[in-house]
Amino acid sequence: MAVLASDGSNPDVSLLYDINGLAKAAPPWFDRVMEFVGEYGIVLGMVLVVLWCWWSVRRRGTQADSVTAVAALVWAPLAAGVALLVNIPIRGFVERPRPFRDHQGLEVLVDGKTDFSFVSDHATLAMALGVGLFVAHRGFGLAAIGLALAEGFARVYMGVHYPTDVIGGFALGTAVALLLAPLALALLTPVVAAVARSATGTRLVRSRRAGGGRRPETVGIPEPRLGGPATGQNDLAA
Repeated sequence: MAVLASDGSNPDVSLLYDINGLAKAAPPWFDRVMEFVGEYGIVLGMVLVVLWCWWSVRRRGTQADSVTAVAALVWAPLAAGVALLVNIPIRGFVERPRPFRDHQGLEVLVDGKTDFSFVSDHATLAMALGVGLFVAHRGFGLAAIGLALAEGFARVYMGVHYPTDVIGGFALGTAVALLLAPLALALLTPVVAAVARSATGTRLVRSRRAGGGRRPETVGIPEPRLGGPATGQNDLAA
């Protein structure tokens, strides 16, 4: 319904041609690699980062630290799913065609894209996952956010999205992951704590070899405190 500018004088379109022009200049084998990376590879890489983070936080800090970190980690893929659901009405309202439908001369690496362009599902999912992971662990979260940025570049390189489609996806994924984090963690932390106390699920939260080492680098979600000095701890809101 809403129309985004798409003429050649628009910087959005100019940047699209500049980035997609790299695909024209690249050898065919590199474009095939970028096609796989942009469509599947980076998302699979982010799943591996999430699993690596889960393996790490189970082995460090106290039992309470592991419960908090794992609860935040569970929120990361849930945030990505929620962000994709929120994107459905947005795409239907904006109804922006894919760039190759309105602009000639683009090197389109993936065929069969018939849905609307704004905002990018891949960018939304990747950034929501990255920011959600950052809430659970700073180091792994920064790595995932870096992958999300690479995903956004790849979508424009492939000729299937405008740069603003990607930026909109980044904004949507970040907003969902951060704004809903306090509520999500308040709901998920008791569930993860109950799993940690069960005989069958305890190893999902705490490794058998875990010690009392350095606490996981979780990101604090501020919550009101009723008097007293700040503790200085990096607790997540529950």
